[in-house]
Amino acid sequence: MEILQPDTLAEAVQLRAAHPGAAALAGGTDLMVELNFDRRRPGAILDLTRVPELTTWAPEDGRLRVGAGVTYTRLVDELGEQLPGLAIASRTVGSLQIRNRGTVGGNLATASPAGDALPPLYTSGAVVELASVRGTRSVPVAEFVTGPKRTALAPDELITAYTLPAAGGPQQFAKVGTRNAMVIAVCSFSVALWPEDRRVATCIGSAGPTPLRAAEAESFIEGVLDEHGYWDGGGALPDVAVQRFGELAGQAASPIDDVRGTAAYRRHALAVMARRTLRWVWAAR
Repeated sequence: MEILQPDTLAEAVQLRAAHPGAAALAGGTDLMVELNFDRRRPGAILDLTRVPELTTWAPEDGRLRVGAGVTYTRLVDELGEQLPGLAIASRTVGSLQIRNRGTVGGNLATASPAGDALPPLYTSGAVVELASVRGTRSVPVAEFVTGPKRTALAPDELITAYTLPAAGGPQQFAKVGTRNAMVIAVCSFSVALWPEDRRVATCIGSAGPTPLRAAEAESFIEGVLDEHGYWDGGGALPDVAVQRFGELAGQAASPIDDVRGTAAYRRHALAVMARRTLRWVWAAR
């Protein structure tokens, strides 16, 4: 197995073009498991850990541009206030050692429906930046993830960064598993308030072939907030409205029965998480 170790992004995309079958390595928290269990045996590994352009973040055109190699630990420590939903999700990823190595770029590349970082990216309207020798292109995250472990990434492309706006209001993330962290989610739910736009954004994880927006739940609760003037006047949300929001969120899922849980359990859990996270973000507004 050949190990390719570029020192710059320009060199990395050149090597990617020359070795389209090479497995990209950043944190390695998914790739090393596949190698250890002999589920994957690439002819070459493209080690991106020396590429400094992938490990920085900065404001750009009114959004935050976060390098694909920024670790979960750094997201929590450096971007927790600006990207609270993504930071909460990052805290649930594996152990401290995994968070010190793992990256959101890797979560995007793996495109597992259970990826903890994906729902907060959806609720923030994240855009994925892809680079190759042909240039750079940007793809909305909902178009980038095309199916279970399938993406719009071309063989000669690398994920270099993702951009998303800083939070405009409270954000939350919750997941169900045998533990709160160090476990693959049975299902997860993300919600974000965007008061300036009078908008509520949601996303369901690990209960469909890709992360799913709960569009009917969003429209319903936005209607309640507008009709009763809650955006301007505040006040506690009616229990009946919160209950209906949860029901609609559960109905938006497309789960299956598997070793981690049944479809019925996932729908029930999502309804509970949707109710709880909605109350949390509304209380924090």
